[in-house]
Amino acid sequence: MLIARYFSLLATLACATAAPLIERTGLLPPSQDPWYEAPKDLDALAPGSILKSRKPPAPIAAFGIESVNLQAAHQIMYKTTNSFNGSTATVTTVLIPHNADLTKVLSYQSIVDAASIDCATSYALQLGSKSGVVFGTFTTQAELFLIAALLDKGWVVVLPDYLGPHSAFLANRLAAHAVLDGIRAVTKSTAFTGVHQNATVALWGYSGGSVATGWAAELHASYAPELNIVGAALGGTVPSIPPVVKAVNKGYAAGLLPSGFLGLAAEYPELKGIIHEQVVPKHRPAFEKVKTQCLVADLEEFFYEDVVAMLEEPSILTSGALATILGEVAMGKSAPKMPLYVYKPVHDEISPVANTDDLVEFYCANGGSVQYERDWVSLHGTLLATGAPKALSWLIALVDGKPQPTGCSTSNVFSSFLDLKALEIFPKAILDDLWALLKEPIGPRRHWYWL
Repeated sequence: MLIARYFSLLATLACATAAPLIERTGLLPPSQDPWYEAPKDLDALAPGSILKSRKPPAPIAAFGIESVNLQAAHQIMYKTTNSFNGSTATVTTVLIPHNADLTKVLSYQSIVDAASIDCATSYALQLGSKSGVVFGTFTTQAELFLIAALLDKGWVVVLPDYLGPHSAFLANRLAAHAVLDGIRAVTKSTAFTGVHQNATVALWGYSGGSVATGWAAELHASYAPELNIVGAALGGTVPSIPPVVKAVNKGYAAGLLPSGFLGLAAEYPELKGIIHEQVVPKHRPAFEKVKTQCLVADLEEFFYEDVVAMLEEPSILTSGALATILGEVAMGKSAPKMPLYVYKPVHDEISPVANTDDLVEFYCANGGSVQYERDWVSLHGTLLATGAPKALSWLIALVDGKPQPTGCSTSNVFSSFLDLKALEIFPKAILDDLWALLKEPIGPRRHWYWL
């Protein structure tokens, strides 16, 4: 019965992705919203300094169509640093449920995977953002479902625009800095959010979000050691880009490649002219579209296309500036000091499992503590949902201070979803009726029923 309910909920999620494009007026995207313009002269400020804050212009919404009943929500612009330690600024969204425990914080790095600032999480989460499966920001909107269980336990959830002000997709050092400085900013926001300055923090991200999460975990000890980050969950990890190029080119996810190239070009000066210098002229208009599109539109634009063949010199992927940068943005530069839960499809069609196997082996060989689960049934997209209950269970136990195994372990499971104990953290109300949940106040409440 519980499994049937859960799959019914996943079906609801899938049906929502088929909804037509919904355009609403009144909410400005970041490219047109003056609030997103950062103050000048940031160099004198410490990373994590709050530059400005506001209530989101529109309510936080699930799937872009249904407002969520939170106690409060805030957008905070803060100083961070780019891949070269230069000053920049970005935004984080703070979600505070009713009856919140302001000592517990989850930093959730959503799946953005786009080279347009108008795909930023802070915009995508709002009612009135461009919605719909093709041209909207549905991927990020749908992830609100994943964090609902933690909001319902009273945790504060923060979602940084970790790609920075120019949506530098794949600029992973920038992303890590943005994640860590976002947490710094939130712990400095006590006066208006109430979040405790010494809050216990956990990190979570899937796919593109797992890369930002993993990089933040790797840099935590050297970049922001004062933060009380107790662990990180990484799902659908993408440790290295060259194997992804080979895996997705000519496939349904080939659109990740142009957005990745342009995302890096937004951060690395040596790649600024990549479209005009390296893309065959007849394909340049399609590449230019990527600058104004989000993930699903990019996938549709290059659906089963040979993107590598659109380059004048495909050898740039294996030699020269781009190849060097792809090496620089790979995970595995250092082993995180915090415990990790890593979950990965054995048959991941986006990023080969062998690369995650190697990453975990590197972490463990260098003193890391990793619980690694390899899922034999799920694919890259499905593990986002089926792996969530177990990841949530691990995060909750960690932040609640329950004893955790130390060292490293690897397990192979038929399906992460079949762990019914993990499913217990999903409220009965969610399984019965997602929409009813979203219309009720989110947060701990006495009439809660557990599976």
